[in-house]
Amino acid sequence: MEPMSDLWCLDGMSGVVSAASLTGAGGGARVGSTSTADAESLDELYRRCRPGLLRLAHLLTGSATAAEDVVHDAFIGFVRAKSVNDPAAYLRRSVVNLSTNMHRRTRRERLHLASATEPVVEPAEVDETWQLVRALPPRQRAVLVLRFYLDLSEAETAQVLGCRPGTVKSTSSRALAKLKENMS
Repeated sequence: MEPMSDLWCLDGMSGVVSAASLTGAGGGARVGSTSTADAESLDELYRRCRPGLLRLAHLLTGSATAAEDVVHDAFIGFVRAKSVNDPAAYLRRSVVNLSTNMHRRTRRERLHLASATEPVVEPAEVDETWQLVRALPPRQRAVLVLRFYLDLSEAETAQVLGCRPGTVKSTSSRALAKLKENMS
């Protein structure tokens, strides 16, 4: 496996992880393997990437506790992965996929519940716009968060979501139109 030259942790807010800190003392070992040097580099990756992943997951799920669970599961999947060339991309994609899975699971649970109970305490929302973004379908919300919060290009967003750039454009356009319609 070729060592990476640089790795930006998602949104660039957490800095750069050098290839030497990811490969450990052995030079060719992968992050997440069992040696102590690799455990230390996994700790470093976790410290650097976790805040950005939490922000992404929170924006996609709409819940801080669900975001914690999603990021935790993404790192577990990363450690279990056989070979990962780009840890930041792997973790970002995992967070998006796990957030989508959480929405699917929640939707199925709601469909099967005959009686829905109202929450006792409703968390305060940042503003009206955030409530409207949370009301969007998960795919549209993911596109808007990746494009405008993480400031990814259409191509990068398409790569994260596993679709074509044209799909990102049309989904973004529909989501923005829906937000505009709901705001007026």
